[in-house]
Amino acid sequence: MRTTLTMDRDVAAKAREAARKTGLPFKTLINDALRIGLDAVVAPRKGVPYKTKGRPMGLRPGLNYDSVSELLDRGEGDDWR
Repeated sequence: MRTTLTMDRDVAAKAREAARKTGLPFKTLINDALRIGLDAVVAPRKGVPYKTKGRPMGLRPGLNYDSVSELLDRGEGDDWR
């Protein structure tokens, strides 16, 4: 397929330099680079799963865990309201 492609000057310069260094025809180099680039753009990114280590926190003596407002009073003071 024949098409017109407008490239930035720096990209065109890099492509011409790469074609010169590799000895590949300009058209072949551009097609190969586009294949690699498009595959990288479309491929899902591999992320590292977020992991945490749990630890028992226990309950503090003297706190009423059935009353959220009492816990907020003790933790935040009267400003929480």
